[in-house]
Amino acid sequence: MIKQKEKIIRNLEKPIQKHRFIIQTLFALLCIWIGVEFYFFITYLQSGGASTYFSRPPGVDGFLPISSMMSFYVFISSGQIHHAHPAGMFIFLSIVLMSFIFGKSFCSWLCPVGFLSELIGDFGKKIFKKNLKLPKFLDYPLRSLKYLLLGFLLFSVFFLMTDIAVQAFLDSPYNLVSDVKMYYFFADLSQTALIIISVLFFLSIFIRGFWCRYLCPYGALLGALNFLSPIKIERNSGSCIDCSLCTKACPSYIKVEKVKTVWSDECTSCLSCVDACPVADTLQLNLLIPKKKKISKKYAAISVVSIFLVTTGFAMVTGNWDNKITKEKYIELHQQLNSLGHPTGTEAIKKFNEQTAENKRMYKRFIEEEKKKNKN
Repeated sequence: MIKQKEKIIRNLEKPIQKHRFIIQTLFALLCIWIGVEFYFFITYLQSGGASTYFSRPPGVDGFLPISSMMSFYVFISSGQIHHAHPAGMFIFLSIVLMSFIFGKSFCSWLCPVGFLSELIGDFGKKIFKKNLKLPKFLDYPLRSLKYLLLGFLLFSVFFLMTDIAVQAFLDSPYNLVSDVKMYYFFADLSQTALIIISVLFFLSIFIRGFWCRYLCPYGALLGALNFLSPIKIERNSGSCIDCSLCTKACPSYIKVEKVKTVWSDECTSCLSCVDACPVADTLQLNLLIPKKKKISKKYAAISVVSIFLVTTGFAMVTGNWDNKITKEKYIELHQQLNSLGHPTGTEAIKKFNEQTAENKRMYKRFIEEEKKKNKN
């Protein structure tokens, strides 16, 4: 039942969802353009350098989250920007900054996978009139999967691998052409990969955002950072009329009508709930510290995009956007592509640690011997 209020001031703020859709579309088109450019770069490599040269688009680094995260780790620990995929590190940095300020906003404003997931979910809703919501006894365990995947990745990089091994991996031939390996993975899908992608697509029709909600480790990381954000959606219970429109509008199934402040790892700051609220100043985006202050929806949208553009623009201006791998080196590594691999599993990582440590000892011994020879 809707509560009776003495005065109800109608919310006259214009919805932000159309603007969000435009931003998502433009970013998706940018990703498609990067894919087209990368395709022409691959055709150049396939010709062995005989065809017309097309430069590699640095933006493709954004599709290498593990390498980008490792580069970010090296940057934090040593201050060095690795030469292989510097654009990826700055894209990763922009997403982390975005999450610290506006929560999990990347997922609902810029992520092309999130955008595609939304479109598939909306398609399913049009066909079947609603999206399927899993019961709690299934939803909570499934939501933990993405955190388990994230935990394994973080444990492998930050705990299992030594600093020397992380640097060695970034320097390895596999990492140098990991973007090319990724291209061939999708260009020539195995039967297993095709089945998995088909199942995910099918499930996303019925369960909106299935991949994002249950399996995306990137989303898990941003969800964890979401709790550190000083900007949250707040509900004024005094003027709330308990219409439940905010909860119905939330694509993440958060019960917005039941809370004063939305503290949830699933909130993507899409502002659908804020748009749906019919009462002025009842549901809004607020800066909680150092002093509570309302953040306009347009300012939030502009800020999210600006964080990405300023961070990546800084990388371009400072010469840290393009990698330092020559086209000749790319052609050489492309010819060896099938023989390049990386450690998988804990035992393989431990062996990789031992191998890199031994290589460093041998190199150090070689340098010392060379110094002795020069002295003699």
